[in-house]
Amino acid sequence: MASVQLDAPASSLRQRMIEDMNMRRFTRKTQFDYVRHVARFATYLGRPPDTATVEELRQFQVEQREAGIGIPTMNSIVSALR
Repeated sequence: MASVQLDAPASSLRQRMIEDMNMRRFTRKTQFDYVRHVARFATYLGRPPDTATVEELRQFQVEQREAGIGIPTMNSIVSALR
């Protein structure tokens, strides 16, 4: 199975996430989507995602839903952020 390739050096958090997904044999597409979801959340926060509070996670999900994100994508976002 191919793993997600990064153009830039990965943070230790991102590298661990990718290693964990490889260990669980996630497909390349799932890995790409999860990294993208977490990166979008980090942009929303303005800081590393592992510093988020439960309320910030909830608020992000509320805003994504209000923006019209579909249920399958919301499920993927929630899974990625776990």
